[in-house]
Amino acid sequence: MNKLGKWLLLGVVIALLGALIIPVTAQEVKPGEGGTIIEGNFGGDVANLNPILATDTASFRIINLMFPAFIGVDPATALFRKNDPAALVQDWTISDDGKVYTFKMRDDWKWTDGTPITSKDVQYAWDAVVAKVDTPLSFLLDVVDKVETPDATTVIVTFKSADCTALNNASLPVVPSHLLPADFTQLADSDYNLNPSVTGSVFKFGEFRAGEQVSVVANQDFKGAINGVVLPSGFIYKNVPDQTVLLEQFKAGETNFIDGPAVSARADLRALQDKKEVQLYSFPGNSWDYLNLNFADPKNPQNAFDDKGNPIDQGHHPLFGDIRVRQAIAKAINVDEIIKGAVFGEGQRMPSMMIPASWAFDKNLAPIAYDVEAAKKLLDEAGWVDSDNDPATPRVAKGAKYAPDGTEFKFVLYTNEGNTRRGAIGTIVQDELKQVGIAVDFQAIDFNTLLDIIDGQTWDAFILGWRNSYPDDPDQTSLFTPSGDTVGGGQNANSYNNSEVTDLMAKARTLPGCDQGERAKIYAQIQKLLQDDVAYVPMFVTNGMYGAGGKVTGFGPYPSQPFWNVETWTLATP
Repeated sequence: MNKLGKWLLLGVVIALLGALIIPVTAQEVKPGEGGTIIEGNFGGDVANLNPILATDTASFRIINLMFPAFIGVDPATALFRKNDPAALVQDWTISDDGKVYTFKMRDDWKWTDGTPITSKDVQYAWDAVVAKVDTPLSFLLDVVDKVETPDATTVIVTFKSADCTALNNASLPVVPSHLLPADFTQLADSDYNLNPSVTGSVFKFGEFRAGEQVSVVANQDFKGAINGVVLPSGFIYKNVPDQTVLLEQFKAGETNFIDGPAVSARADLRALQDKKEVQLYSFPGNSWDYLNLNFADPKNPQNAFDDKGNPIDQGHHPLFGDIRVRQAIAKAINVDEIIKGAVFGEGQRMPSMMIPASWAFDKNLAPIAYDVEAAKKLLDEAGWVDSDNDPATPRVAKGAKYAPDGTEFKFVLYTNEGNTRRGAIGTIVQDELKQVGIAVDFQAIDFNTLLDIIDGQTWDAFILGWRNSYPDDPDQTSLFTPSGDTVGGGQNANSYNNSEVTDLMAKARTLPGCDQGERAKIYAQIQKLLQDDVAYVPMFVTNGMYGAGGKVTGFGPYPSQPFWNVETWTLATP
């Protein structure tokens, strides 16, 4: 960057901070003078601001403020919609066989350097996937056959098969192709990745200060702005060391937006809301925790299929290969008490592997009942006996299905260190399983180390979580069918395999017409089968919460969409 650019950038940052100190009334707000939105970030620095390459939550917080959406979503219904004012696609048609989607884009949007946004900027993302760059979009190669752009406003996506999740997969990133390298081998090292000088949404890039913050500034040329203008002067994503500091800075007014405050602090925040010092929005969350038990032999990990597509014998985990053992563990864990202890009651129990907020959730399916005596009986039946009548010592195998006689019932349970919620879950699980004669070595370890262990399929059990996509896509093919059982990176790391579930997943995903009500019936069957098999021991979804400072006007979020109208936000004085 030249010296002039540096000074201009410094001026931008000073202007942002000044706007925060001297807020203005809503009646006096002029475009770009509405104050600066500041959010704390305890997740570490952004890693990559290129939407093709980014994988972390922190990066996507900023990406979503700077890059245009391809297909629009109605924030009130969380469903895709045509002619969304904040998205490029105006309309689309679907071929009779359900494989070909033809999208028509608007032609009046420009990048911040004045270059028109065209279909080439969508094609670039797909070409990067085809070129096998290191991108989280690589999964598209399994579902998309080709992407064509016959003219500047037309994008044709051809899928390998008809699929009700097609729109989720067709929502490709839109990037300024005229600035990015034509040689995709250079993409990972492009300066653009942490200095996206040209963008095309509500905000444009300001500055990234490693270890401190990222700032963006108002883009008055954004064609999708509500009322045609962007009122806030900018947005700062400010690094903080932990959740405690995150909360204290929000309460002190040093930040004016918070996402997912610690559950232990929510009662205090509600008291502040009663005093009109903050504004809060609570909603059914889409992040859920689970206990995963390995079905396969951890000493001999195998893919589900060989190179010719033939199934490979997975073996059996000596403890968890027996369904009666998994059922016993599920019954021995009091999830309702875990919700109270781990998240202060700020959660909803999951009967199976579908979040309560999903349209596919089966409201009629009851959770697995907490029943210690039934758990003990199942363990007895499975050949795991209390040989010394001492509950302090683990049960031992005597006629167990997959373990030699005399084997003690003990295993290692992992989670990621630094996550207090999962630490609490693991401690409670350890204590409760001890009451039925199961010894648990609970370990919280480095997250990346844990991922390596999970991917290698050499583990016994772990506690982690998933976040459902937005818009909601209930398809869990990658989690619970053999297609995801790949040593080294498959999401079905516990090698779960039920052919009926596999068939139903495919049926729900490819149902002709994609009627939501009919698909929900299929997913209800899937949920019951997953529960019966104890594919996971489902825990709970943590309730979501957004908060804004009392002086913020325009704050009106929807679930998973806190910033859908961010261009209308201002910091107003009384």
